[in-house]
Amino acid sequence: MTDLLDTDFGLIADLIHDHAARAPERRALVCGDQTLNYRTLDALMDRVACALQRDGVRPGEAVAICAGTSVDYAVVFLGALRAGVAVAPLAPGSSSSSLWRMVADAGARLLFVDAAVAAAMDAAAPNIVAAGAAVPRIALDGSAAGRPLADWLAPAGSVPEPVAINPAHPFNIIYSSGTTGEPKGIVQGHGMRWSHVRRGAAFGYAPDSVTLLATPLYSNTTLVTFFPTLAFGGSVVLMPKFDALGYLELAQAERATHTMLVPVQYQRIMARPEFDRFDLSSYRFKFCTSAPFSKELKADVLARWPGGLVEYYGMTEGGGTCILQAHLHPDKLHTVGQPAAGHDIRLIDDAGTEALPGEAGEVVGHSPGMMTGYHGQPEKTRAAEWFAPDGKRFIRTGDIGRFDADGFLTLFDRKKDMIISGGFNIYPSDLEAVLREHPMVADVAVVGVPSAAWGETPVAFVVRRPADDTASDALLQWFNARVGKTQRLAGLRIASELPRSAIGKVLKRELRERWIADAAGTSS
Repeated sequence: MTDLLDTDFGLIADLIHDHAARAPERRALVCGDQTLNYRTLDALMDRVACALQRDGVRPGEAVAICAGTSVDYAVVFLGALRAGVAVAPLAPGSSSSSLWRMVADAGARLLFVDAAVAAAMDAAAPNIVAAGAAVPRIALDGSAAGRPLADWLAPAGSVPEPVAINPAHPFNIIYSSGTTGEPKGIVQGHGMRWSHVRRGAAFGYAPDSVTLLATPLYSNTTLVTFFPTLAFGGSVVLMPKFDALGYLELAQAERATHTMLVPVQYQRIMARPEFDRFDLSSYRFKFCTSAPFSKELKADVLARWPGGLVEYYGMTEGGGTCILQAHLHPDKLHTVGQPAAGHDIRLIDDAGTEALPGEAGEVVGHSPGMMTGYHGQPEKTRAAEWFAPDGKRFIRTGDIGRFDADGFLTLFDRKKDMIISGGFNIYPSDLEAVLREHPMVADVAVVGVPSAAWGETPVAFVVRRPADDTASDALLQWFNARVGKTQRLAGLRIASELPRSAIGKVLKRELRERWIADAAGTSS
């Protein structure tokens, strides 16, 4: 393995160049019927970097990418990094007005899109579209959405001017909100991404790695494994649209060694009746992050899917990470693991004082790879920070948790999702765990809704298993007979599915608003 990986700080773009020199024919990127080896990838990255320099995009400035997953998407992202240009990967599913706001917030000099995204963005209000008209567009799919990528690229054989990059130099801007609310751009530095690369050897990344990714490239969830794979000279296989059976077929055909999946994807894969017929013996490690991962599902993955299972708990903001190597700690599946090496995770109360040992509190974290801040939003940056008495900077997670005697962290819920009913704190995750014990329940979410008597009261949305016709009233009675008086549900509704983000997080705000709207309609 290249000596570059042994340094305290390096550049992923330099590692790819090194692999291109040592193993030019080795596969780097695969998506459908398109494959790039390291020599071709390295050359294309040079052409992207040269084109950015030609267009006057300076190191530290940003470009935005908003498109479906493709090899060209990855090439532009990596080429921009070689030029020292930060990338703002945007979620195509965001509202058109939010997309324009994110482009403006990032100060994007160029916008890389495909036809579908361009059409959606142009459907925004005319004044919003006009405001963004000055940002040149490049079409990744060669469509009329902008200048075709092939025409925009610098000529073959072009070599960019060298760029000096330090650990604090912006690597990317990840937006934490785009479907609703005001987008917040999380600025991550090259040092943060390098820290992800440095821990890669412990998880089996190597030149013969084959990482299968079925989450989108705009998500930090994906990038946590995408970059280390290429840094170690492995192959990344991109799956533009996830389906459980297609994933299993591709994993077997590619002899995948690594993957990153969100819990709902694990759930759907493990539920496939054909699962045990697939040969998945090539797997070394499987990763999970971004949403609650139930201990029952972890146990099922450990029992039936070869290779280690690793859960990451942390924030895109980089305020500390906990790691659970589930295969090494099968008795800790109810936790999210222990703080990663060099990460300081603490718990604080509402007054900002550290919780006593054994007490619950809001999780705050400090790590070598923390965000610089929210792009252009110093007030929101300050609101996300907590400082220890000695001045050490931490990032608030908004999660409530408790450490056990062995230093493993158990999460209860998001602080904002905690329900205060009649003065009692109710954690939705506790109620969801009880509901999951019923054989009819395939998926569940509990939210708090307004109550004249109690301030708030818990209600549940449940997805039934196929062919199950248990009535909501029967399930409600079953549940309320098993919990204390303060935890009883005020109502329960059967849903065909739960609304989720592109990376599998249940959109509880949508459920809460749906319940309130339905209640208002009933009473009118």
